[in-house]
Amino acid sequence: MKRLFVAVLAAALVMTAGFAHAKTLKLAMDADPVSLDPQVQLSGGMLQYSHLVFDPLIRWTKDMKFEPRLAEKWERTDDLTVRFYLRKGVKFHSGNEFTAKDVAWTLARLKKSADFKGLFEPFAEPKIIDDYTIDIVTKKPYPLLLNMATYIFPMDSAFYSGTDESGEPKDAIVKTGPSFANANESGTGKYVVAEREQGVKTVFKEFDGYWDTKSPGNVDEIILTPIKEDATRTAALLSGDVDFIMPVPPQDLDRLRESDNVKLVTMTGSRIITFQLNQKRREEFKDPKVREAIVWATNNPGIVQKIMKGFATAAGQQSPKGYQGYNPDLTPRYDLEKAKQLMAESQYPDGFTVTMIAPNNRYVNDEKVSEAFVSMMAKIGITVDLKTMPKAQYWDQFDAQVADIQMIGWHADTEDSANFFEFLLMCPNKETGYGQYNSGNYCNADVDQIILDSQSETDRAKRSAMLQKAEKIVYDEAAYVPLHWQDLSWAGKPNLEIEPIVNVMNFPYFGDLVIK
Repeated sequence: MKRLFVAVLAAALVMTAGFAHAKTLKLAMDADPVSLDPQVQLSGGMLQYSHLVFDPLIRWTKDMKFEPRLAEKWERTDDLTVRFYLRKGVKFHSGNEFTAKDVAWTLARLKKSADFKGLFEPFAEPKIIDDYTIDIVTKKPYPLLLNMATYIFPMDSAFYSGTDESGEPKDAIVKTGPSFANANESGTGKYVVAEREQGVKTVFKEFDGYWDTKSPGNVDEIILTPIKEDATRTAALLSGDVDFIMPVPPQDLDRLRESDNVKLVTMTGSRIITFQLNQKRREEFKDPKVREAIVWATNNPGIVQKIMKGFATAAGQQSPKGYQGYNPDLTPRYDLEKAKQLMAESQYPDGFTVTMIAPNNRYVNDEKVSEAFVSMMAKIGITVDLKTMPKAQYWDQFDAQVADIQMIGWHADTEDSANFFEFLLMCPNKETGYGQYNSGNYCNADVDQIILDSQSETDRAKRSAMLQKAEKIVYDEAAYVPLHWQDLSWAGKPNLEIEPIVNVMNFPYFGDLVIK
């Protein structure tokens, strides 16, 4: 087993296994982190790792608000600037002190990362006011600055500066192949990486100098074992070989729910699953009554109950609860008689035949959901010729818009409503990139203008009203077919207090986990 060290590890790491009250969590996930470098890849797995070993400036709460982490407080000083007041007395795992210099250094590195630079393109050079105060600045008014601050996990600039034993820069971002940052870490998080064998086991041990002494978490050690196979992961929990698994295979939900030795926690997620109706390919889809009929004939609650086994939340809009654009008035629609009436009133009362494609291994039960939709459309006279395929083949077909109806799911990278519109519903524009995944070719200039205006509106209340208005327009026009938000799930032993640490981003805050 390869043992990893951060600088001054002997002084920084308390071997908690020797204490009487030490708590160890045996964690099984479908994969382990691809690297110890938090900026090498933008993925759920790497963000989960970052919350263990590093700390962000701020982080999301369960109800989608912001809470302080390395930044104690913040204030907007002008349309381009948010001033962050940093926590004093924070130490990196190396023993180096955390200051504003590390935040500025990390921002500069994020803008070099192939995976993160797009998200941080709106950012200008930050301004260090003093060791514990920094102004983060954008090139133009940007309302999502705080959203992006949740991606800023300050790195130890001194630790990652200079060259390694091979003469290579320690701050190099290397996706494939060896690098200092891929194999070494110095964060401010609760855990240091004590042992690591890629694909086999990673051991995290509590950092003795961790700043957050008020956290209720009592886990001193986490042993992460990647178990790719769903059935094996579930079996490991049921047998007691591991304490906590994620994700929970949908086919095992009932089995785990019925077990007395397992606590199952589910939560509605923020990935919307939809069907897009291509108005460029089919004249019928330009008729608003036809689009409305299709939406009213789609039994969202039935799909959630019978196919998803309750592992989803029926949707009437793109924005999940907690997003700025979420409009509580936009509920799921299902009324077969109303759908039939709308078809009778449309220009195509006798129905028509269309083609459709969907993946069969990208989203939870994607093929079964698509087959159910075909049956629902038959009830209003629309014959659907469905073809499903693996995701490896699907996206080329999707981009080519080979079918009249196409399935797509979307999770907003920015955890913001505008992101759904920018990619799924704005008028397709190859120059700007807007509408890149709008295979329905829906286009409404008023919606586009609202979204463009929202990009520079920094008043949260005003911006929320704008985004809610956009959701109402596309709802009324049946611009697409909303299905559901996929749920998330976690399972563990009954003595784990799971609910307080999980969230819709699927980044469990294991540092706050309590084992009774």
